[in-house]
Amino acid sequence: MDWTPEAEERLREVPFFVRPAVRNRIERLAGEEGLRRIDVPFYEQARARFARR
Repeated sequence: MDWTPEAEERLREVPFFVRPAVRNRIERLAGEEGLRRIDVPFYEQARARFARR
């Protein structure tokens, strides 16, 4: 899965010990939506979905 540099930067704000799990969940969501690239708007949308759970 391709990430924009800006989205990668946002991901680096996540604590290192949960970063792999966050990356995997976001990439899974992107794949389900047929995306090949994760940008900041999608990253923020995905993070907001996690926060609601």
